[in-house]
Order: sequence, then structure tokens, then C-alpha cells
Amino acid sequence: MWLAGLVKNNVKGGNGGVGSLLVRYMSRTRAVNVRKINPKVPIPEAKSIASSLYDLIKQRGPLTVPNTWTLAQEAGIGGLNSKTHMKIMLKWMRGRKLLKLFCNQVGSNKKFLHCTLPEEPQTEQLESLPEPVLQTKKKPSAKRKKKTKK
Repeated sequence: MWLAGLVKNNVKGGNGGVGSLLVRYMSRTRAVNVRKINPKVPIPEAKSIASSLYDLIKQRGPLTVPNTWTLAQEAGIGGLNSKTHMKIMLKWMRGRKLLKLFCNQVGSNKKFLHCTLPEEPQTEQLESLPEPVLQTKKKPSAKRKKKTKK
């Protein structure tokens, strides 16, 4: 890992050394715990806004934040005060495992899309699939019969 790079740089006489690597490693800030995001509204209202946004994203497929905002305005989702508030709600929904954020890179441009997580498979589909039939051949035993002397 980073220790291997450290040793390699020191052996080859690389610039930086131990000090700069440790400073770089230790100065990173921790990622935000998305499970503890405050939705800025009471929880029942946040759940209703989240269900509206979830239905919108589920209907229209993966959406960027600006597209989600325009569609939310067209749909008339109540309770969203601003685009910033919608971003907080989307982050809150990601923390509750309702949405997934993924990156779509085209050339040097990146687009971050929100999509719904796949739902549980329905039992009807599982029952309709036939069970695979395993074909096994009987192999002759590895033990050889002892030949009797005549």
C-alpha cells in the first residue's frame, strides 16, 4: 500500500520522503456520515418528500441533480424549499439506502446520476424458473482390482 510506495521512494532517492507522504495521508478529511444527515424538516414530511422524489427517479430513470430539480418543480413536489434543500434530501435518501449515486464518465466530463436501488426479487419470478438438472456421470472407482496369480 502506501508504505510500499514510501520504501520505493526512499530506496530510489525519490523526492518528498517520509514527511510529505505522512502529511498528505494524515491531512485528509473524513467522509461525511450520510446516515446522520439532517433533512431540515420534520421526519414525516421528509418521508413524504422522499417518497415523491423516489417515485420521480424511478419513473424517469437515472437523473442528474439539475434534471431532478426541474422535474421536481414540474411535478409540484411540496416541501422542497430550494435546490440546496433537494440536494440535502437526496443525500438523506442515499444514507437511508433508497438511492444510489454513480458516476458516468464521458471523455473528460463526469456526470453524477441518482438511481433507485433494485428492489427485492418477486417470489413469482423465482417459482417460475425451472430447477437446473445436474448431469453426473459415474466414474469408475480409482481403486484397481488386485490381480490374482494363476
